[in-house]
Amino acid sequence: MMFNPLTVRSVAQADFAQWLPLWEGYNRFYGRDALPVEITRTTWARFLDEGEPVYALVAERDGRLVGLAHYLFHRSTIQIELSCYLQDLFTEEAARGGGVGRALIEAVYERARAAGLKRVYWQTHETNAVAMRLYDGVAERSGFIVYRKFV
Repeated sequence: MMFNPLTVRSVAQADFAQWLPLWEGYNRFYGRDALPVEITRTTWARFLDEGEPVYALVAERDGRLVGLAHYLFHRSTIQIELSCYLQDLFTEEAARGGGVGRALIEAVYERARAAGLKRVYWQTHETNAVAMRLYDGVAERSGFIVYRKFV
């Protein structure tokens, strides 16, 4: 399959209309009901606020957004420098297999390095075998299992 060149860049205010279907697709992929509009609008506003440690990248091909990556920088108790958590990664179905996910991950690595960070990490669902094949080629599995409790 041949794909035209891909550009990965920071999200811009004008991207909202194309970003939103990707965001909704990402949440559907993980079986989430539609998020309240307030959460989506607040999340979007955080990406554009230089005072927030939450960032968004988009992958663009032929003038269309085909993927997204959301990441944040945070403190840790086991190191002095910040860590980078890649929270969301999504490629539209028609663009899968074209290097979009890998390009987005590499772009997050570049942003983390530029900020002086030494660690990028993320999690995925245990059933996401396709994504794990990509992840196994760009990072190492930590062996940790995630627990959660909504309180």
